[in-house]
Amino acid sequence: GRGKMEMKRIENDTNRQVTFSKRRNGLFKKAQELTVLCDAQISIILISSTNRLYDYFSPSTSHKKVYDRYQDVRKVDLWKKRYENMKHQLNEQSERNNRLRKEIRQHMGEELDELSFEQLRGLEQRVERASNVIRERKEKAISTKVDTLNKKVKGLEKQHEGFRQKMELMNTGREDYGGANYKSISMGGAHFLANILQPDYHQYNESGHSDITTANVTSTFGMYDLRLA
Repeated sequence: GRGKMEMKRIENDTNRQVTFSKRRNGLFKKAQELTVLCDAQISIILISSTNRLYDYFSPSTSHKKVYDRYQDVRKVDLWKKRYENMKHQLNEQSERNNRLRKEIRQHMGEELDELSFEQLRGLEQRVERASNVIRERKEKAISTKVDTLNKKVKGLEKQHEGFRQKMELMNTGREDYGGANYKSISMGGAHFLANILQPDYHQYNESGHSDITTANVTSTFGMYDLRLA
Protein backbone atom coordinates (compact mmCIF):
# COMPACT_ATOMS: atom_id res chain seq x y z
CA GLY A 1 0.00 0.00 0.00
CA ARG A 2 0.88 3.68 -0.05
CA GLY A 3 3.32 4.76 2.64
CA LYS A 4 2.47 7.41 5.18
CA MET A 5 3.62 10.90 4.22
CA GLU A 6 5.79 12.69 6.72
CA MET A 7 4.21 15.90 7.95
CA LYS A 8 6.76 18.51 6.88
CA ARG A 9 7.13 21.04 4.13
CA ILE A 10 7.58 19.52 0.67
CA GLU A 11 10.77 20.99 -0.75
CA ASN A 12 10.17 20.16 -4.38
CA ASP A 13 8.09 22.94 -5.95
CA THR A 14 6.29 20.68 -8.43
CA ASN A 15 5.43 18.03 -5.85
CA ARG A 16 4.26 20.69 -3.41
CA GLN A 17 1.94 22.26 -5.99
CA VAL A 18 0.52 18.87 -7.03
CA THR A 19 -0.14 17.91 -3.40
CA PHE A 20 -1.80 21.27 -2.74
CA SER A 21 -4.09 20.89 -5.75
CA LYS A 22 -5.15 17.33 -4.85
CA ARG A 23 -5.80 18.05 -1.17
CA ARG A 24 -7.58 21.32 -1.97
CA ASN A 25 -10.01 19.49 -4.22
CA GLY A 26 -10.48 16.82 -1.54
CA LEU A 27 -11.15 19.46 1.10
CA PHE A 28 -13.72 21.24 -1.05
CA LYS A 29 -15.39 17.89 -1.81
CA LYS A 30 -15.69 17.05 1.89
CA ALA A 31 -17.09 20.53 2.60
CA GLN A 32 -19.70 20.05 -0.11
CA GLU A 33 -20.66 16.67 1.33
CA LEU A 34 -21.02 18.15 4.80
CA THR A 35 -23.21 20.93 3.40
CA VAL A 36 -25.57 18.46 1.68
CA LEU A 37 -25.63 15.67 4.27
CA CYS A 38 -25.62 17.71 7.47
CA ASP A 39 -27.10 21.04 6.33
CA ALA A 40 -23.93 22.77 7.55
CA GLN A 41 -22.85 26.28 6.61
CA ILE A 42 -19.20 26.21 5.62
CA SER A 43 -16.77 28.90 4.48
CA ILE A 44 -13.24 28.05 3.33
CA ILE A 45 -10.53 30.40 2.04
CA LEU A 46 -7.22 29.03 0.76
CA ILE A 47 -4.16 30.98 -0.38
CA SER A 48 -1.42 28.99 -2.07
CA SER A 49 2.33 29.60 -1.82
CA THR A 50 2.07 31.36 -5.18
CA ASN A 51 -0.50 33.82 -3.70
CA ARG A 52 -3.42 32.37 -5.63
CA LEU A 53 -6.76 32.54 -3.84
CA TYR A 54 -9.28 29.70 -3.68
CA ASP A 55 -12.51 29.70 -1.70
CA TYR A 56 -15.67 27.74 -1.07
CA PHE A 57 -18.84 28.53 0.82
CA SER A 58 -22.17 26.77 1.16
CA PRO A 59 -24.78 27.73 -1.45
CA SER A 60 -27.19 28.88 1.29
CA THR A 61 -24.77 31.37 2.84
CA SER A 62 -21.79 33.66 2.13
CA HIS A 63 -18.39 34.38 3.64
CA LYS A 64 -19.68 37.50 5.38
CA LYS A 65 -22.64 35.72 6.95
CA VAL A 66 -20.37 33.00 8.29
CA TYR A 67 -17.96 35.59 9.74
CA ASP A 68 -20.84 37.51 11.32
CA ARG A 69 -22.17 34.35 12.99
CA TYR A 70 -18.66 33.50 14.15
CA GLN A 71 -18.37 36.94 15.79
CA ASP A 72 -21.74 36.51 17.49
CA VAL A 73 -20.84 33.09 18.86
CA ARG A 74 -17.28 33.94 19.87
CA LYS A 75 -18.13 37.45 21.08
CA VAL A 76 -15.25 38.93 19.12
CA ASP A 77 -14.96 41.72 16.57
CA LEU A 78 -12.94 40.58 13.57
CA TRP A 79 -13.15 44.01 11.93
CA LYS A 80 -12.24 46.21 14.91
CA LYS A 81 -8.49 46.09 14.38
CA ARG A 82 -8.94 46.55 10.67
CA TYR A 83 -11.22 49.52 11.25
CA GLU A 84 -8.74 51.10 13.65
CA ASN A 85 -5.92 50.71 11.13
CA MET A 86 -8.02 52.29 8.38
CA LYS A 87 -9.02 55.13 10.68
CA HIS A 88 -5.39 55.75 11.59
CA GLN A 89 -4.40 55.84 7.91
CA LEU A 90 -7.25 58.25 7.19
CA ASN A 91 -6.08 60.62 9.93
CA GLU A 92 -2.52 60.54 8.60
CA GLN A 93 -3.71 61.31 5.07
CA SER A 94 -5.88 64.17 6.34
CA GLU A 95 -2.96 65.71 8.24
CA ARG A 96 -0.70 65.37 5.21
CA ASN A 97 -3.35 66.93 2.99
CA ASN A 98 -3.79 69.90 5.37
CA ARG A 99 -0.02 70.38 5.54
CA LEU A 100 0.32 70.40 1.77
CA ARG A 101 -2.55 72.88 1.41
CA LYS A 102 -0.87 75.16 3.92
CA GLU A 103 2.45 74.95 2.04
CA ILE A 104 0.66 75.85 -1.19
CA ARG A 105 -0.91 78.91 0.43
CA GLN A 106 2.51 79.95 1.79
CA HIS A 107 4.00 79.61 -1.70
CA MET A 108 1.24 81.98 -2.82
CA GLY A 109 2.33 84.51 -0.17
CA GLU A 110 -0.36 83.72 2.41
CA GLU A 111 -0.16 82.72 6.09
CA LEU A 112 3.45 83.89 6.50
CA ASP A 113 3.08 85.55 9.92
CA GLU A 114 3.74 82.39 11.90
CA LEU A 115 6.97 81.57 10.02
CA SER A 116 10.35 82.36 11.53
CA PHE A 117 13.18 84.08 9.66
CA GLU A 118 14.84 80.77 8.81
CA GLN A 119 11.55 79.33 7.55
CA LEU A 120 10.94 82.41 5.43
CA ARG A 121 14.45 82.13 4.01
CA GLY A 122 13.90 78.47 3.15
CA LEU A 123 10.56 79.30 1.54
CA GLU A 124 12.22 82.02 -0.52
CA GLN A 125 14.87 79.60 -1.77
CA ARG A 126 12.29 76.98 -2.72
CA VAL A 127 10.24 79.56 -4.60
CA GLU A 128 13.35 80.80 -6.39
CA ARG A 129 14.33 77.28 -7.48
CA ALA A 130 10.80 76.64 -8.69
CA SER A 131 10.86 79.93 -10.64
CA ASN A 132 14.13 78.93 -12.32
CA VAL A 133 12.69 75.59 -13.38
CA ILE A 134 9.55 77.27 -14.75
CA ARG A 135 11.63 79.89 -16.56
CA GLU A 136 13.80 77.21 -18.23
CA ARG A 137 10.71 75.30 -19.29
CA LYS A 138 9.16 78.47 -20.74
CA GLU A 139 12.34 79.37 -22.66
CA LYS A 140 12.49 75.87 -24.09
CA ALA A 141 8.86 76.10 -25.21
CA ILE A 142 9.51 79.50 -26.84
CA SER A 143 12.64 78.19 -28.60
CA THR A 144 10.71 75.23 -29.98
CA LYS A 145 7.95 77.50 -31.25
CA VAL A 146 10.47 79.88 -32.87
CA ASP A 147 12.15 76.98 -34.68
CA THR A 148 8.79 75.83 -35.99
CA LEU A 149 7.91 79.32 -37.24
CA ASN A 150 11.31 79.68 -38.91
CA LYS A 151 10.71 76.44 -40.82
CA LYS A 152 7.32 77.74 -41.95
CA VAL A 153 8.88 81.05 -43.09
CA LYS A 154 11.54 79.21 -45.10
CA GLY A 155 8.83 77.13 -46.74
CA LEU A 156 6.87 80.25 -47.67
CA GLU A 157 10.00 81.95 -49.04
CA LYS A 158 10.69 78.92 -51.20
CA GLN A 159 7.11 78.95 -52.45
CA HIS A 160 7.26 82.70 -53.22
CA GLU A 161 10.54 82.22 -55.08
CA GLY A 162 8.84 79.65 -57.30
CA PHE A 163 6.01 82.09 -57.99
CA ARG A 164 8.53 84.83 -58.82
CA GLN A 165 10.35 82.63 -61.30
CA LYS A 166 7.07 81.69 -62.95
CA MET A 167 6.16 85.38 -63.27
CA GLU A 168 9.50 86.13 -64.92
CA LEU A 169 8.84 83.37 -67.44
CA MET A 170 5.40 84.84 -68.12
CA ASN A 171 6.80 88.36 -68.55
CA THR A 172 9.39 87.20 -71.08
CA GLY A 173 6.82 85.19 -73.04
CA ARG A 174 8.62 81.88 -72.47
CA GLU A 175 5.56 79.88 -71.51
CA ASP A 176 3.07 78.71 -74.09
CA TYR A 177 -0.60 78.87 -73.05
CA GLY A 178 -2.70 76.97 -75.63
CA GLY A 179 -0.69 78.18 -78.63
CA ALA A 180 -1.38 81.91 -78.06
CA ASN A 181 1.29 84.52 -77.39
CA TYR A 182 1.14 86.29 -74.01
CA LYS A 183 2.55 89.69 -73.09
CA SER A 184 2.74 91.27 -69.65
CA ILE A 185 0.99 94.60 -69.17
CA SER A 186 1.74 96.64 -66.03
CA MET A 187 -1.17 98.68 -64.72
CA GLY A 188 -1.02 100.21 -61.27
CA GLY A 189 1.43 97.62 -59.93
CA ALA A 190 -0.80 94.70 -61.05
CA HIS A 191 0.11 92.43 -63.96
CA PHE A 192 -2.34 91.46 -66.68
CA LEU A 193 -1.74 88.89 -69.37
CA ALA A 194 -2.99 89.98 -72.79
CA ASN A 195 -3.72 87.24 -75.30
CA ILE A 196 -2.64 88.50 -78.76
CA LEU A 197 -4.47 86.53 -81.42
CA GLN A 198 -2.87 85.72 -84.74
CA PRO A 199 -3.45 88.21 -87.66
CA ASP A 200 -5.73 85.77 -89.52
CA TYR A 201 -8.36 86.01 -86.76
CA HIS A 202 -10.81 88.54 -88.33
CA GLN A 203 -14.37 89.42 -87.52
CA TYR A 204 -16.58 89.26 -90.62
CA ASN A 205 -19.87 91.05 -91.22
CA GLU A 206 -22.90 89.76 -93.06
CA SER A 207 -21.39 90.69 -96.48
CA GLY A 208 -18.39 88.49 -95.85
CA HIS A 209 -15.93 91.34 -95.52
CA SER A 210 -13.74 91.86 -92.54
CA ASP A 211 -14.75 94.70 -90.22
CA ILE A 212 -11.14 95.28 -89.21
CA THR A 213 -7.86 95.14 -91.05
CA THR A 214 -5.64 94.71 -88.04
CA ALA A 215 -5.31 91.81 -85.64
CA ASN A 216 -8.30 91.33 -83.40
CA VAL A 217 -7.11 91.47 -79.80
CA THR A 218 -8.85 89.54 -77.10
CA SER A 219 -7.55 90.29 -73.62
CA THR A 220 -7.61 87.71 -70.90
CA PHE A 221 -6.87 89.23 -67.53
CA GLY A 222 -5.45 87.31 -64.61
CA MET A 223 -4.39 89.40 -61.64
CA TYR A 224 -1.34 88.29 -59.66
CA ASP A 225 -0.47 90.15 -56.49
CA LEU A 226 2.57 88.29 -55.18
CA ARG A 227 4.51 91.09 -53.57
CA LEU A 228 6.77 90.17 -50.61
CA ALA A 229 6.79 92.45 -47.60
